[in-house]
Amino acid sequence: MTKPIVAIVGKPNVGKSTLFNRLAGKRLAIIEDEPGTTRDRLYVDITWRDSSLTIIDTGGLVAVPPSELAQRIKEQVEVAIAEADAIIFLVDVLDGVTYMDRDIAEMLRRSDKPLMLAANKADNEKRGYQAAQFYKLALGDPLPISAYHDIGVNDLLDRVVDSLPYIPPEEEIEMTKVAIVGRPNVGKSMLLNAILGEDRAIVNDSPGTTRDAIDTTFEYDGEPILLIDTAGIRRSGRIAGGIERYSVLRALRAIDRADVALLLTEATQPLTAQDTHIAGYVHEAFKGMVLVVNKWDLVEEIANRPQYTRDIRQRLKFMPYVPLFYISAKFRQGIGDVLRAAREISEARKKRIPTALLNSMVGDAVAAHTPPSVAGRRLKIFYATQDQISPPTFVFFVNDPTLMHFSYQRYLENRLRRSFGFEGTPLRLIFKRRGHE
Repeated sequence: MTKPIVAIVGKPNVGKSTLFNRLAGKRLAIIEDEPGTTRDRLYVDITWRDSSLTIIDTGGLVAVPPSELAQRIKEQVEVAIAEADAIIFLVDVLDGVTYMDRDIAEMLRRSDKPLMLAANKADNEKRGYQAAQFYKLALGDPLPISAYHDIGVNDLLDRVVDSLPYIPPEEEIEMTKVAIVGRPNVGKSMLLNAILGEDRAIVNDSPGTTRDAIDTTFEYDGEPILLIDTAGIRRSGRIAGGIERYSVLRALRAIDRADVALLLTEATQPLTAQDTHIAGYVHEAFKGMVLVVNKWDLVEEIANRPQYTRDIRQRLKFMPYVPLFYISAKFRQGIGDVLRAAREISEARKKRIPTALLNSMVGDAVAAHTPPSVAGRRLKIFYATQDQISPPTFVFFVNDPTLMHFSYQRYLENRLRRSFGFEGTPLRLIFKRRGHE
């Protein structure tokens, strides 16, 4: 089921990043008193009352931007508003109702999205009463909260969940589901057409031709595959130039629905920060991934492919298990290799390892490399079992999970891959104290 997107919006320095970190349960966004610190979108998945949500943090919104930077932030926030399913409008009880709040309120009214008005920094009873002044914005009941002190945040989440319509789980389709994701204008629709062998999606040199995701079913070697195309976001005017980072929002929805993501980049810009944002979400969502470098025909004669590969691997070192292919969607070169890899990754995600075979591998791994000791205590692994598939999930029963060092966990993951494959898909490793099953 696709998770709803909730955007936190407000003028600079009202505490959006503090609220984002409070909802995330960890410090993810940079927090500074200087307005404009948060320039890029951050996102995190959370669960509240059995509902899964994707929370988006945005930069400070100024209705009439005084600088080019402020204009770019405004463009990004406008796209976040358009893509969100619900919006948290954060205001500051210490500032009161400002002209910027009024301008933002008018913009949000036009969005016609469920809206929660939260008056932040209400960390005592007197400030809580001051939230009433925001009735002037005519956006419903203002909720006094303190993101820093965790006051009223649960009530805010209740309002968010109550505002969202119930979305029934999607009917499971027994086929490999592949999402094509990436920056605008890297050739996602052209890749879709190359795969299908026909012009199913409009191809245009302007970034963001495709506004909505396109689902297409086709057969490959006699097996059905569902393709989810997520070409860029189209907006009029100056917004079109400032939305590239926010194409991630479209990717989030597609990745949630997919088994495997084809992260498409291009030879002239092999891997950008935006690409690594999308790759990181694929990794955190425990989905399979193929990295596809398109437009290789433009640089093939002058490019050093081994050096290209080394540079890309260095930038994507947190996902060393991902296969990499160089293609030309325009000339339909290398498409078959990409499809074969996507199907193999989908099958690898369904692989189940017999418990006896798994524990034999774990025994060999421990014998070859004993877990390090921590303060004189050493981790002991009693046994392991595969708990789930898609993604492959392994539970290790140990004497004390706190003794598991991340480097030894990475070692066990590498041994699992060496013994059983699992190319292209993240593995979930869980460590439990024996007796706490």
